[in-house]
Amino acid sequence: MHQAVGIIGSGYYVPERIVSNIDLENMLDTTDEWIWSRTGIRERRIAANNQVTSDLAVAAGQKALLDSGIEAGEIDLVIVATMTPDMPFPATACIIQKKLGLSKAVAFDLSAACSGFIYGVSVAQQYLQNGTYRTALVIGAEEMSRILDWKDRNTCVLFGDGAGAVVLQAGAKEREIISVHLGTDGSGCDLLKMTAGGSLLPASHETIDQRLHFLQMNGKEIYKYAAKAMAESTIIALNKIGLSPRDIDILIPHQANIRILEGLAERLKYPLSNVYVNISKYGNTSAASIPIALVEAEEAGMLKRDDIVLLTGFGAGFTWGTCVIKW
Repeated sequence: MHQAVGIIGSGYYVPERIVSNIDLENMLDTTDEWIWSRTGIRERRIAANNQVTSDLAVAAGQKALLDSGIEAGEIDLVIVATMTPDMPFPATACIIQKKLGLSKAVAFDLSAACSGFIYGVSVAQQYLQNGTYRTALVIGAEEMSRILDWKDRNTCVLFGDGAGAVVLQAGAKEREIISVHLGTDGSGCDLLKMTAGGSLLPASHETIDQRLHFLQMNGKEIYKYAAKAMAESTIIALNKIGLSPRDIDILIPHQANIRILEGLAERLKYPLSNVYVNISKYGNTSAASIPIALVEAEEAGMLKRDDIVLLTGFGAGFTWGTCVIKW
């Protein structure tokens, strides 16, 4: 028999610095109206020069631990979903393990871009269900500002920095994870990527001159995939447990673009008023997006006991995933 796995604590952190669309007007050939009408974004948070991804993750993790009421020594497993690690190695999770004093925990990073938090929760759930570990800390953390080309108005306006975290525990039947679905389509690899910095194109004068160490994205093509993939994943995850979209009390999707969220709601025939949206404040924070939104929704009193809460995301790779929680 698989054990129930539930969320016993959560927290998020966003940097203090706010960069508004008006600020970007002074840097780029763009306008507040252009950004807002196409993305739903008004502002985003940008990390301070002395803040690294692990700092944001530690702040979110500390809040999640405090919320859970457990001691650091009770954490057996740390999974950090990020595509902006402090450095290629060691894993940012190892750095976080040290900073938080989680000396007992196994720690590793997971790379699934904007779907990373869902992937991380799914992996942790398996370890907890089968009894390998009892308590896990799953963090989605990103400093997207570090990999943006601030001369490219089509991409730099979209992203922001932040971190969100949950503590999962075996045997916890409140806020229980009741269904998960994951998906991948590698044919989309070239549509959202950072080409240089790995074994394909190690850092060189040429890669720097060609600006290949920055995020590159084909937004129009991604738009065609994203809403469809999240909608199909949502249906599959719900069908596993005999539910349908009309059973969802609140839908918390990855915050990439308001048009994608509108397309998702339309495909599911689900009211947009029940879709949690905070993209106007933070932009796309990649793997941090869903946990930040989840914690915000809870703090706003929008999640009630026994609610069906659905998390769904889509990211580079392509990767996508859905997690259904009975709150």
